Amino acid sequence: MSTYKEIKGFKVQTLASDTAASQALGGSWASGTAVNTARSSLMSSKSGTQSAFIIMGGYPPAPSRLAITESWNGSSWTEVNDMNTGRSDGSSVGTSTAALTAGGGTAPGSPNNTNICESWNGSSWTEVNDLNTTRREADAAGTYTAALQVSGAIGPPQVANVESWDGTSWTETTDVNTTRANAAVVGTQTANIFSGGANASTGYTALTEQWNGSSWTEVSDLNTARDGLKGGGASYTNVLLAGGGADPGNVAVTEFWNGSTWTELADLSAARRLGGAGGTSAAAIYATGQTHPNPATEEWTAPSVFTQINLGQVYYNSGSNAFKVTEQPVPGGTWASQTNINTARGIGAGAGTSTNNLIYGGFTSPPSTLYTNTELWNGSSWTELNDLNQPADYQSGLGIGTATAAISTGGEGPGSGTRNEIWNGSSWSESTGANSNHKKAGGCGSSTSALNISSDNPVSPNEIVEEWNGSAWTEIADVNTGRGDGNGSGTSTSAIFCGGEEPGNSAKTESWNGTSWTEVNDLNSARYALSGGGASNSDALVWGGRETPGVSAKNEFWNGTSWTELNDLGTARQNALGTGGISSSTSQLAAGGYNAGTNAVEEFVVDLANKTITVS
Repeated sequence: MSTYKEIKGFKVQTLASDTAASQALGGSWASGTAVNTARSSLMSSKSGTQSAFIIMGGYPPAPSRLAITESWNGSSWTEVNDMNTGRSDGSSVGTSTAALTAGGGTAPGSPNNTNICESWNGSSWTEVNDLNTTRREADAAGTYTAALQVSGAIGPPQVANVESWDGTSWTETTDVNTTRANAAVVGTQTANIFSGGANASTGYTALTEQWNGSSWTEVSDLNTARDGLKGGGASYTNVLLAGGGADPGNVAVTEFWNGSTWTELADLSAARRLGGAGGTSAAAIYATGQTHPNPATEEWTAPSVFTQINLGQVYYNSGSNAFKVTEQPVPGGTWASQTNINTARGIGAGAGTSTNNLIYGGFTSPPSTLYTNTELWNGSSWTELNDLNQPADYQSGLGIGTATAAISTGGEGPGSGTRNEIWNGSSWSESTGANSNHKKAGGCGSSTSALNISSDNPVSPNEIVEEWNGSAWTEIADVNTGRGDGNGSGTSTSAIFCGGEEPGNSAKTESWNGTSWTEVNDLNSARYALSGGGASNSDALVWGGRETPGVSAKNEFWNGTSWTELNDLGTARQNALGTGGISSSTSQLAAGGYNAGTNAVEEFVVDLANKTITVS
């Protein structure tokens, strides 16, 4: 006979600790033996380990530059043979028995920069062929026989030059997109990332560029802009970087790169920059460095065994005596910078998710330009595709996704507000237009089942709502309050319409159940020209827009009952090209914007979190 538990219950895994997204997230720094000679701006064996590591060069005392090399055996530092030429601020790669240093400064000032390279065989240094471009404050990735030297300074000018080492000589290859000094490069000669640093014009930066062996692509930024950060990694998709310098001083920040995003981890015990560091996200070492300089050594260790976090997982934590569930809490989300779009513009449209998104049309002023441009986002870069047949702005963007199915409808421009174009994955084709002129309408839904909600027609608000069935538009129940430049989120049977102009700024929100519109709780901030999306009339995220007195960065989440203000956008923007009306509140992309025709892009990132299950 079956028991109730066997019929209705399920087994819950018992774990000694909470689940984690990665091994690195469980790591921490611990103190080790101090170096013999405290210094900064040194080089190190970036592929070294916690039991076999070397540091070399650096300074002070000023004005001299050191040739000292120290070897770490896991418990103590020992001085070994010096480099042939004392220097600081050079690049380095390799292990404790096979390393390479390149460039640097032999004394203060740019006339004392060098292109000297030396190779370490585990016991002594040998001069090898020089770099083509003399420089300091560069960094490198790879091994002592296959390395890539990236950017740096010839002081004060910075250089974008990249050079490749084949074990015998250096060859110039593709330049980086943004020159920087004291950035960090981690990975191999053919696959690495170039992060942080200081740009001569803009100062400390969080920029990250990824190298595929032939070209550089901008990817997600660091959380903290800084220079002089150091670290290592098992590969370019598994990187640990620590420390650095930022306003107003040095930082202890540690960040982990998983191939797509940066996550902050446990800090160093002391803020510092330009130390010697290496290892992996599971086991790393950081030695000496500024400030003053600090002679301390710290070792990073992450647990060798952990349980991978999974959305919806239920488990019992025996350590804390609590049942837990893994969720993705929207209120915990933050906006992070992403790769810029190719053509700066706003007042266009978009459809899709934060990893697969299509944007199209738009407008900039000045100069007054109406666009047909279509761009596709694949999660890391934007690619220009076939244009719209007619330029348009203030149109609605409809579609679940992205690469294969979307609609551009209404707006202003040739064809006026009844225009309708369908995207099939490779090109746009004109289709049956709407019954009414829709400009500044709120759109939501898929390419086969969508809504076009209210609008300016042509300049005054109207209440008309039309439904798309995949081939034609049909008028359905009107909204209660007509307004233009509002936002539509959700599906054709479960939607939210909020904000807009009546003509004054509106905070009104209406909920659609597939039959009728009902007024529900207002936005916290009345505004128009806002963007966003959601899964239904109980899940939506709207952001940006125009309020009194100017452009807004505000971000609000709708849970089916009320609006909650969350973390703001990094850049205030109105009429952005986003992910469109039907998209998860946990998967949002803000691209461009009407204000100043920006090309900046941000992604709303919501991490998984473990929540204790309580009984009330």
